[in-house]
Amino acid sequence: MRKSLSALLLSTMLVGANVAVVPQVFAKTTTSVKSEAPGVAPQYDTTHVYVNPEDFDKFTDSLVATFGGTKSKQGVFQVTPTPSQTMSQLVLTPVGTVSVFGFKTPIPYPFGLERTGYLVKDMDAAIQSAKANGADVIVDAFPDPIGRDAVIQWSGGVNMQLYWHTTKPSYDKLATVPENRIYISKQSADSFVKKFVSFSHGKVVSDNPKAAGIEIGRPNETYRRIRVESDFGKMTVLVTDGHLPYPYGRDMTGYEVKNVSETLDKATKAGASVLVNAYKSEGREAALVQFPGGYIAEIHAPAK
Repeated sequence: MRKSLSALLLSTMLVGANVAVVPQVFAKTTTSVKSEAPGVAPQYDTTHVYVNPEDFDKFTDSLVATFGGTKSKQGVFQVTPTPSQTMSQLVLTPVGTVSVFGFKTPIPYPFGLERTGYLVKDMDAAIQSAKANGADVIVDAFPDPIGRDAVIQWSGGVNMQLYWHTTKPSYDKLATVPENRIYISKQSADSFVKKFVSFSHGKVVSDNPKAAGIEIGRPNETYRRIRVESDFGKMTVLVTDGHLPYPYGRDMTGYEVKNVSETLDKATKAGASVLVNAYKSEGREAALVQFPGGYIAEIHAPAK
C-alpha cells in the first residue's frame, strides 16, 4: 500500500500528561552492528499507496486538496523485478511524501505489502546492515532506470522497501514529519524496535506502557506505545493484542497538521470520509480519515 522508492524514482525520472519512561532494554541506542547511518532525510521516505487505476486521480487530487503540495508527472512504468505495469506518481505535501501506484497488471508478490520506501545512501551497505540486525531480505536488490531497490522484512512481519538513486534526489524539507504507524504484537515489539533502532541509528523517544486506549479505539483500556526517531523520520509502534475495532490497524501513516478541524473540513470537501471523529489524548488531537481509493490515514495536531 505504499511506495516511496518507486515514486521518488518516478519523480526524478519525470522532471517519513503521562510521562513516558524509556525502559532499560531501549536505554542504549548505540548500534550493535557498526555502520554508517543508512537514511537520508524524512522527505525522501514515503508511504506506499496502491489504488485502483480508476481511483488514481481522485486520490491524488484529494490528498493535495487536503494537505497542499504538488504532484510529479504521472506515467506508466515497471517498478518490480518481474514484468508488470503500473501508473505511478509522487505526491509531495508539506506533511509527508506519498508514492502512489495504480497497477494495470496483476501485482507481483510481495509488492503491495510494504509500508514505506526509504531512501538509503548505499544500497549494498544498507542491505548488509539490515541483515546483520536481523532483517530478512525478501526481495533482493534489483535495478531500475535510475537506481536500485530491495524489500526487507522485520520481526512482526513489517515490510519496508529500500531504494537508492544514481543521481541524488533533492526535495524541500517537510513542514512536519509524518509518523510511520506500525501495529505489532506484544511478542515481536521489543525485537522489532531494538533491531530497527540499531539499523537506522535512531533512538527511542518514548515508551509508554499505559498509553490511553482511546488511541486504538478502546477508550476504557491502556496499551503500550513506543515512539522512535531516526534519519528515516518518525515511527509510532502500537503494541496490541490484535483485538482492534475498525479502522485501527489499517492506518499506515500519521500526518501532523496545524489544525485538525480545518484539515478534516478540507478532506471531506475533497471526497474523504471521517472514520474516527477528532478526540484528544495526551496533548494531541487526532482523527482517522479514508481518502478516495481506500487509503486510511491518521491526522493529528497538538491539542489546544
